[in-house]
Amino acid sequence: MKTSGGSDAAKRRAGESAAAAVDDGEVVGLGTGSTAAHAVRRLGERVDAGLDVRGVPTSFATRELAADRGIPLLDLDEAVGPDAPGVDLAIDGADQVAVGRGGEPTAGALIKGGGAAHAREKLVDAAADRFLVVADPSKETPVLDRAVPVEALPAGRTAVAEAVRAAGGEPTLRRAERKDGPVVTDNGNLVLDCAFGEIGEPAALAATLSATPGVVEHGLFVDLADEVHVGTESGVRVCTR
Repeated sequence: MKTSGGSDAAKRRAGESAAAAVDDGEVVGLGTGSTAAHAVRRLGERVDAGLDVRGVPTSFATRELAADRGIPLLDLDEAVGPDAPGVDLAIDGADQVAVGRGGEPTAGALIKGGGAAHAREKLVDAAADRFLVVADPSKETPVLDRAVPVEALPAGRTAVAEAVRAAGGEPTLRRAERKDGPVVTDNGNLVLDCAFGEIGEPAALAATLSATPGVVEHGLFVDLADEVHVGTESGVRVCTR
């Protein structure tokens, strides 16, 4: 269920804008997806030019890209905890960003998980001192209304689906492309894409999903982001929380 829309140039501007916020000596969370990949590539160029950073990847794909671009890597367990350096900054994309009725992007609520990496993304993004979202205008919306990806234990898939229906949603098992069977996450779990229509109270829905047995993680990111970098055809709009 990867999202589409938005020009590659706009995505590149957003990713490179966030990458410019990284300072020497920092540990950086590296998100997953086409827009975050632009930030990873730009960081690789900066590392090649002498920038001293270490990255914490949020998926296998991001780990491969970062390693190919020469970015030294840490696992999250190596970055957090006693005597660990911590995560200074995380850069990650979004499938949808709530901009409010006024049309100005806020960092309050996002939907992520189009690449089925939202569990690891949320771990890294929440651990960071600052979380920067990169997006293009096609991801902006007055009210969140995309299906919410829910990563579920395989043995709990049916129970989780019933709980989603009880909460007013309609779950659909995400099917893999170009192969038979469902999508399996890097953690070995399944993904249910859960349609709720307009989500007027994302914090309340996030709490309901988090409390559901069998749910590993969901794609509602509420009050985690500090900045949104929206790439356009002519520049970048940056909104802070």
